[in-house]
Amino acid sequence: MTQQGVRWTADQVLALAPDDASRKAGSKLGAPGPWSGTGRSGEGTMWGLCKGSGSSPYRTAVDLTDPSGPAYMCSCPSHKVPCKHALGLLLLWAGDDGAVPPGQAPDWAARWTAGRRKRAAEKAEKAEKRAAGTAGSGSRSADPKAARRRAERRAERITAGATELEQRLADLLRGGLAAAEQAGYELWEETAARMVDAQAPGLAARVRELGAIPSSGPGWPVRLLEECALLHLLNQGWLGRERLPEALAATVRSRVGLPASADGPAVRDHWLVLAQYDTADAKLTTRRIWLYGTGSGRTVLLLSYGAAGRAPELALPVGLVLDAEVSAYPGAGQLRAALGERFAPPAPARTRPPGVTTARAAARYGEALRDDPWLESVPVTLEEVVPVPDGESWQLADAGNDCALPLAPAARARPGLWRLVALSGGAPVTVFGECGHRGFTPLAAWPQGEGEMVTLC
Repeated sequence: MTQQGVRWTADQVLALAPDDASRKAGSKLGAPGPWSGTGRSGEGTMWGLCKGSGSSPYRTAVDLTDPSGPAYMCSCPSHKVPCKHALGLLLLWAGDDGAVPPGQAPDWAARWTAGRRKRAAEKAEKAEKRAAGTAGSGSRSADPKAARRRAERRAERITAGATELEQRLADLLRGGLAAAEQAGYELWEETAARMVDAQAPGLAARVRELGAIPSSGPGWPVRLLEECALLHLLNQGWLGRERLPEALAATVRSRVGLPASADGPAVRDHWLVLAQYDTADAKLTTRRIWLYGTGSGRTVLLLSYGAAGRAPELALPVGLVLDAEVSAYPGAGQLRAALGERFAPPAPARTRPPGVTTARAAARYGEALRDDPWLESVPVTLEEVVPVPDGESWQLADAGNDCALPLAPAARARPGLWRLVALSGGAPVTVFGECGHRGFTPLAAWPQGEGEMVTLC
């Protein structure tokens, strides 16, 4: 079976879940009990009937051959993609290849597979015709003068917002940081709204973060002063952007919130999906996906977004390799990239990034700050480290010397910490994660030898 000669792991399947509820519900359906009529084709499609609350079972099918990622079909009423039944079918196959045996697809699954592949071929043909027409006739771009005027007006609004924000910060420091605790969150929310009006969403997001610091526990005045300093630096970077090197100016524009396109050259590689996790607020869910190029040695970050209550569309199976192109976004030291054309479905691999010591990881973060002072963390793979307790916290200690990195506070609350401790059992492991000023956040790990990757997020 195409790309099914080696089955996926349960972790790789669950990484596709749109949310925690789907992950839990899908896990319950990853056993043979509710399933009947399961099967898979040699082309990479699987199907099955899952008993639900109604009289008729749900028809569920998954196609793993599409280079753009797995495709799903289910007769259940859920709007989530994939639904819990699709996750359950994949988990059933991942747990026991015999539970989804080779066979002839039923008519309903065969029709779905044929229909979606026909639509994909028609879409590709239309795209080729549009590209050929554009190349032959030339595309009529928008009025460059009008676009320049719009950009100038937005820059003027951002400049006005940054100037106002500088005054707010000066007033705060003049009155003392204690005033921030007394003022409450409303003052910061009002200021953030002013930055939104100024079309500077990056500044608005940082202002909102300031509002949460006074209630964040002991030591908050130091953290507030640090963040105020970084915000002041960003304001000054914007106000003096004409004097900055172009790469740093691009970083400032990105941090302020100006949109940019991934205009770097497309790099084709076999990209290992190292980690995928979501962060959410009241308005937006942000998905971060880390990729490692097995040929180029580059590590890049894919960002995708979903409106409140909706998971981002892009989902990649962690631990598998993509034959694909990525293009970098502009900016000094920026790791963000856009995923381009994919040439084959995700495939299993035992590749792992080369690791460094904890001291080198901390130095790498310091070096990255020279290009982007607002950088929260950098991706790092630690080689031969052991998770050890440190009072009420944990740290990753080098097996060969007396250096260590503390775990970030958020990492200590995740169940992935205990998976890492269990994987290690006191022996050195290789760990991929994010290294920043708050500590190290482990996202994936490998045991010594040739063991498979274990996800920690």
